[in-house]
Amino acid sequence: MKYQGSLHKMRTEINDPIDYFLTLNDHEIHMNELINKKISIAYLNEIHCIRCGRKTNKSFQQGYCFPCFRTAPETDDCILRPEMCRAQEGISRDMEWSKNNCLQDHIVYLAISSGLKVGVTRLTQVPTRWIDQGASFAIKIAQVPNRNLAGLIEVNLKRYFADKTNWRRMLTNKIDIETNLLEQKIKAKELVKKEFQKYFIDDNEILELNYQVSNYPEKVNSFTFDKEQKIEGKLLGIKGQYLIFSEGRVMNIRKHNGYRVEFEY
Repeated sequence: MKYQGSLHKMRTEINDPIDYFLTLNDHEIHMNELINKKISIAYLNEIHCIRCGRKTNKSFQQGYCFPCFRTAPETDDCILRPEMCRAQEGISRDMEWSKNNCLQDHIVYLAISSGLKVGVTRLTQVPTRWIDQGASFAIKIAQVPNRNLAGLIEVNLKRYFADKTNWRRMLTNKIDIETNLLEQKIKAKELVKKEFQKYFIDDNEILELNYQVSNYPEKVNSFTFDKEQKIEGKLLGIKGQYLIFSEGRVMNIRKHNGYRVEFEY
């Protein structure tokens, strides 16, 4: 079967294991059904902005053309640094967008994708955000009414916890299984500034996320269409937004948002 279309982040459904769906134009492919089968993805030398659809020679911030990168609310500084969000002050590239995305309840969480990390996401993005990061375990620690406040708590906790995922260790399944997330949540509340402690919540559920991977590689070699035209081989599994191929090759689908491809299986 062959399908053409522009790549977008895979849709996920929380099951055991996580279900992944890749959409090309109007066709949705259930990727789990292709694990242990040969697939190929060929780049068709076109990139289209995932916001405006404009053809662009280069993708900025995972899928945007340069004008959208400069003006779209989805690419503002607060996307990567939530503490910089000023929507609560009425300042935004698009206030209507910010009302729906920044001025909504946010969660500060602890997760284990490789090692322990602290992070922030909109409440409605739980557990999607954790799945996209390839987290194996996650726990909510605080709930706040806007993105800025979540970012301030995260910045405070980054003094004690990492805020990045080691994607290579995540994809080779080298996971810290010794750390107790509930103990770390208690520790975080003790370490955070007192003004933030009132936002910590009693929900102590630790969510365990499992991914369909038939064989984890010992080492990984990242693939990108910016250097190669085509990737093909047996699909061994999916974790985060990565496809894991034989011989340790991995492809980050989200990195290639907007790239027009031909997908064959």
